[in-house]
Amino acid sequence: DRSAPYAVVEGAGNLLVYGGASALWQRLIGTGVTAFDNGNAYLGVGDDSTAAAATQTDLVAATNKHREAMDATYPLHTDGTGSSSNAVITYKSTFETGDANFTWSEWAIFNASSSGRMLNRKVFSGGTKTSAESWSLTISLTLA
Repeated sequence: DRSAPYAVVEGAGNLLVYGGASALWQRLIGTGVTAFDNGNAYLGVGDDSTAAAATQTDLVAATNKHREAMDATYPLHTDGTGSSSNAVITYKSTFETGDANFTWSEWAIFNASSSGRMLNRKVFSGGTKTSAESWSLTISLTLA
C-alpha cells in the first residue's frame, strides 16, 4: 500500500520558545503577528542536535535546514469546549524527493518561509532522508 508509511518516528515533548509564546499572546489579543495558518505556517527540519533553548529564533543547523509549506487542509484543529481534542492542533508538511535530503535532527514550526517567528523546537532522531524518498512530518501540539 503506497499510502502506508515505511516507518514512523514518534516522540513527546518540545520547547515553546519565547518568540513563539509572544506570538501566541499577540494573536490572542488581536495584534499584528502573522498567523501560523495554512497560508503562512511552515515545518522546518535541520541536522543540528544542539539542545533546544527558549531564546532560539531559528533552527540551529548552519546549512542543512529546510522549511516546507503546509499540506492542504493543515493545520487542523477541532473547535469546541467539551473534548480533549479541542486542545490539539496538528501541522503537516510533505518533503518531496528534492527537499531536505540530510539527517533530520531538529524540527520547528514557523509562520514564514524565512525569518518570521519560530513557535517551538524539538531535537530528535528522525533518520536520514534521501532524494529517493518523500517524507511527511506531522506535529500535534496539545495545551492542557
